[in-house]
Parts: sequence; C-alpha cells; structure tokens
Amino acid sequence: MRGIKLSLYLNYFVFAILLNSVGIVILKSISSYGVDEVQASVLEAYKDLPIAIVSFFVASFLPRIGYKKAMLSALAMVVFACLCMFFGNSFFAAKVLFALVGAAFALVKVSVYASIGLVTDTKKQHSSLMSSIEGVFMFGIALAYFLFPAFNSPTDPNSWLDVYWVLATLSILSFFLLWRVPFDEGAEIPGNDWKDDLKQMMALCGKILVLVFVMAAFLFVMVEQGIMTWLPTFNKDVLALSENVSIMMASIFAVSLGLGRLIAGYLSQRYSWFYVVGGCIVLTVLMVIFVLPQTVAAGQLREQTDNLSEVPIIGYAFPLVGLFVAPIYPLLNSAVLSALPKRLHSPMTGLIIVFSALGGTLGSRAMGYLFAGLGPQEGFYYTLIPISALFIALLILQRLTRQN
Repeated sequence: MRGIKLSLYLNYFVFAILLNSVGIVILKSISSYGVDEVQASVLEAYKDLPIAIVSFFVASFLPRIGYKKAMLSALAMVVFACLCMFFGNSFFAAKVLFALVGAAFALVKVSVYASIGLVTDTKKQHSSLMSSIEGVFMFGIALAYFLFPAFNSPTDPNSWLDVYWVLATLSILSFFLLWRVPFDEGAEIPGNDWKDDLKQMMALCGKILVLVFVMAAFLFVMVEQGIMTWLPTFNKDVLALSENVSIMMASIFAVSLGLGRLIAGYLSQRYSWFYVVGGCIVLTVLMVIFVLPQTVAAGQLREQTDNLSEVPIIGYAFPLVGLFVAPIYPLLNSAVLSALPKRLHSPMTGLIIVFSALGGTLGSRAMGYLFAGLGPQEGFYYTLIPISALFIALLILQRLTRQN
C-alpha cells in the first residue's frame, strides 16, 4: 500500500513541474520567440484541451486498460515531449510539448484519482489522501519556479532548455519505480464493454449533483490557473522585478497552495468539507479586495530590481492567497467522488478533468486578454466574478451531497 501511494505522489510531482511551467514558458516565449501576450496564452489551450479530449474518450474505460499501464505510457510520452522541446527550441515546439504533456496527464490524473478510491475506506480518508496528493502537486509547481531560473542565463538565451534533460530523467526514474510496484487495481468496471462504459459516463451528466459540481470545478480552475499562469508576468510588469526574480516570486503562490492542501487534509478529518471550503472562498475574496490594491500601489513607485531582498513586503502577501484557494478543489472532488460508488470513480474523474481543463484554458485565455487590454494592474480583480459564482455553487452542492 505504501509503495502505491509513493508512486502516486511521485507521478503527480513530475507532472506538476511540467504542466505548471506554462506560465514560465509563456514568459520565455514573449521574450525569446517574439510573440505577444494573446498569442502566448494559447499555450494554456495546447495543454488543457488535450487533457479534456483524452479524459473524455479514455476515462470511462480506463479500468479495462489498467491504471498502471496508463501511467507508464504517460511517463514515456513525457520523456519524448521533453526531448522535442529541447531540440525544437521554438514556439511550435512549446505547443507540441504541452499537447503531449496534457494528453499524458489525462491518463495519470484519472488513474491517480481512481486509485485513491481503491486504497481508502472512508470519506475522511479519501479527503485526506486527495488533499495531500494535491499538496505534493503544488510543491512540484513550487520547484518549477526555482528549477527553471537555475538554468536561465542572461548571456545564453537557450540555456533554460537544459532543464528538460532534468525533467526527462525524473520521468524515467518515475517510470521504473512505478513499473516495480505491485498494483492491485480492483475488479470493478463501469459497464459491460467500452461502449457501455462511455454510456455510464454520459449518464452521470444527467445527475444534478454532477452538473453543479463540474460547474464548481470549472469556476475554481478558472481562478487558480488564471492567477498561477499570469503571476510571473504580473510580478515583472507591476512589481518591476527581473525575469528570474518574477518567476521565483511566483513560487510563493505554489508553496502556499501546497501548504494549504496539506492543512486541508488535516482539517478535513475534523471538520465538514463544506465549512472548510466556504471559509476559504470568503478569505480569498478578502485577499483580492484588500491585499491586491496594496500590491499594485507598491509596484507603481518602484524601479526594476533583480534582487529578492529589494522586493517590497506587500509583494510577498498577495501570492499567499494560495493558502485559501488551495483546499477548495481537492475537497470538492473528494465530496463528490466519495458520494458515488467506486466503479464510477474513473468516469467521474474524466468529467472532473474535462471541465477543469476547460476552466483552466478559459481562465488563462481570459486573463491574457485582460492583461493585454487593461494591463496587469487590473486583470486579477476580475477573478472576483468566478469566485462569487463558485460560492453560490458551493451552497447548492452542499445540499445535494447531503441528500445524496
């Protein structure tokens, strides 16, 4: 059992670095490949749309293929994608990278989420493991914000590409660890054949509980990915930080997300998921209303710096919104998955990933237009719209899960 959990953690960790480097690659694409903010924002779509498409067509019958085989295939795809980016060294190569990584992640995420149901017995255990795995994912994101700058050099514009050799090596190590771990995948499958599996997945869309939940997941990922993807650009343009410092400062958001999800794993064992998520939404709104304006005001008085010690204290405050954003997604997922029979966890996870991917694409794309049209100073204020809608969805979802 421990070997399975360790494998799930490591797989998620590797994909965290790659998937959420999109904000960094957007920044590098603008500076190195001569594209503007709107053009660069399409990388989020190249990442998220393959996640949505592959999840939709594969998730329902993935139990027939086998979760272990799916994750091994995904890791092999990642190694190939890293080599494509290193040798391609172009904006087109970046599109290929995120398309392959997105498709691979769809296989991994469905497998991981479905496997959580296999290794836990109660709702609280499910919530706790879900939150801790998502927390490890966020620490992988945080590492990306230090790993990429470590290979960045002002004198060699291509030096940052060496990071993909490191990522390919990590993927190979993860592949062999998973290959050696015994994996009991259970015997429950959604239907009688793959067509019936797909029908079971589509039938879930007719449940009010599922419809409200996927909308909540969509709204949440709009907020999280919108902030995560564009925070390096916000730091550079608003706080007048150098490129490397902008990327490293964005890691605060990822670390706070990781800590928030680990804390959520602890809190969910003692308190109702509804009160934890509701409190987090309220605190997120307060951060945007009161802390973000202070951050923008501090940046307007500064000249560019490449020293972390010269960053104003308020510059460290807004990324801490991740502490309150973090628990929302895993606890919502766990609340719905644990309300369904285990045989439906794989198709339900497919729907989660589809709508999460669409939310991430729309959130990043919308933020790209807002940054280009209104400027980074105003863009993040518009996250209040999906956050408010998410709170309404939460109230409905709590009532439906209680009835279910």
